[in-house]
Amino acid sequence: MTASRPQTPLLDTVDTPEDLRKLKPEQLRQLSDELRTEMIDAVGSTGGHLGSGLGVVELTTAIHYVFNTPEDRLIWDVGHQAYPHKILTGRRDRIRTLRQAGGLSGFTKRSESEYDPFGAAHSSTSISAGLGFAIANKLNDKPGKGIAVIGDGAMSAGMAYEAMNNAEQAGNRLVVILNDNDMSIAPPVGGLSAYLARMVSSSEYLGLRSLASKVAAKISRRVHHSLGKAEEYTRGLVTGGTLFEELGFYYVGPIDGHNLDHLIPVLENVRDSEQGPILVHVVTTKGKGYAPAEDSADKYHGVPKFDVVTGEKKKSAAGPPAYQNVFGETLAKLADSDSRICAITAAMPSGTGVDKFAAAHPDRAFDVGIAEQHGVTFAAGMAAQGMRPFAAIYSTFLQRAYDQVVHDVAIQNLPVRFAIDRAGLVGADGATHAGSFDVTYLASLPNFVVMAAADEAELAHMTHTAAEYDSGPIAFRYPRGNGVGVEIPETL
Repeated sequence: MTASRPQTPLLDTVDTPEDLRKLKPEQLRQLSDELRTEMIDAVGSTGGHLGSGLGVVELTTAIHYVFNTPEDRLIWDVGHQAYPHKILTGRRDRIRTLRQAGGLSGFTKRSESEYDPFGAAHSSTSISAGLGFAIANKLNDKPGKGIAVIGDGAMSAGMAYEAMNNAEQAGNRLVVILNDNDMSIAPPVGGLSAYLARMVSSSEYLGLRSLASKVAAKISRRVHHSLGKAEEYTRGLVTGGTLFEELGFYYVGPIDGHNLDHLIPVLENVRDSEQGPILVHVVTTKGKGYAPAEDSADKYHGVPKFDVVTGEKKKSAAGPPAYQNVFGETLAKLADSDSRICAITAAMPSGTGVDKFAAAHPDRAFDVGIAEQHGVTFAAGMAAQGMRPFAAIYSTFLQRAYDQVVHDVAIQNLPVRFAIDRAGLVGADGATHAGSFDVTYLASLPNFVVMAAADEAELAHMTHTAAEYDSGPIAFRYPRGNGVGVEIPETL
């Protein structure tokens, strides 16, 4: 019996998408498997975002294989899922410098590569940016599409819909790929998640629609219009209607985001279509292909260095408690005797310590999704009604709600409490996540009290002070990481 010859590694032959496009479609499965293995090994040695990148390995391969990047401008929303993209775009030799001084950014970065046309690290900006690229190319009669890959968690932010509501002028130059993995960092919240799960699509119907459009185009304008209305009604019955189509997008999906035999022809059709703008609904699994990530509650969203074979994370020596946990546990204790205390977070319950509060007071903990603007005004409404709301938001993300802080809180002198996590420098996450500006942008506002905790004991005291302060808005800032080891007071 003759032993089968081992496969020749394909990833070693691919330095750029141009190399990738020289492969045969049947080779892409092997390439994707090698790409996933390379990413796991790299993140095992550096730490970083793992689960999100594992979920888009096949999608990354398919996009670069089908579209003409970098002429077609590919924007990854947030960018933490872009490690496979970096490996395929000339940065494999530096992938083990991720999130280190002088190394690759953990997100997309314009100065790093021509394949990173737009820097990102905050969510829900991709469709607006992609629309900008698409319209600019259209106005200048240049080739090239804008392709935005956005997760279902990021679709909880209003900015995504603001962009889609203005996208019609881009025509077929704008492609939005909705990466529906049922999870951003925390499980997605709100009605949109269930809505996406209910959407269906029929390939037979789409084929009939294309044929009907060609026939209808040859008949009178009046009949064409009537048939269009009938077709829209019929499609509504078949699919239940989609919010995306109401916003002017042609919806395609859902599609298995790990099945290259399905992905490639669909993306080719989208590339060549005269319909537009188009939204492609792709269903993926966060952490796909690496059992420890698939089995983990957070799908190994962000991990320290770990053993690739076992998946065991390398633990740092035990030390003082993390600041976010000091805040969450202190607030939970205060809420035991004060029913007015509530906690609000924007998709970061564990990152802000609100998960600790929620475990003790689930009916008074609110995760509003990636919607900082709404979260701040929601807190303002609660404060105006006599509650004591704590808006626990990272410094870098609170920037996104600055108008609401000014207009809805400060000018009205409402007692919203701002627990500002990740204030100051944040290490490996880099400039996009550093809390560099909150002192300036809050201290200049009327009625605000701004405090900064020097240690975990001061943070506990400031949480208590904020709970009792009803004279106007109050904020207290504290860094990422662990305290300094001082004793935390039992009674405040």
